[in-house]
Amino acid sequence: MSNYIQPTHKFVAVLNKKVPEGRLMNALAHATAGLSTAYPEVDVMRFGNYEDKSGSVHQSISDNPFIILRADNSNKLRALRQQLVEQSICFTDFVDTMTEGTYVEQQERTKNTNEEDLEYFAVVMFGEIEALNMINKKFSLWR
Repeated sequence: MSNYIQPTHKFVAVLNKKVPEGRLMNALAHATAGLSTAYPEVDVMRFGNYEDKSGSVHQSISDNPFIILRADNSNKLRALRQQLVEQSICFTDFVDTMTEGTYVEQQERTKNTNEEDLEYFAVVMFGEIEALNMINKKFSLWR
């Protein structure tokens, strides 16, 4: 492992355990895809290609850890989101108004819903390992 460079950043997803798993996987996928374009320094995300012995390339996989945690409810995700805003940590989130219908209908439904009435499904973040560890220590691993 002579080329090994210790990661300094990681991805963390915190998912609402009260939401059915199918909806959670959808929320996780959307939020993660969005996060990869929201972070200002994409090089820090360390996306690279993995080549297998047969020569097949498995492209754009991050070398950084990706941890999935669980929150007991939407309000814990709301509080987490606020903490991320206050600490200027890059994140995306996914809420209940982003399901059902077309993306135009989802955007309109979100626009017409007060923040305190949103049910949070997922919050996905990327940042320095130590900073994220401090914020996420109250959440358990997803099981």
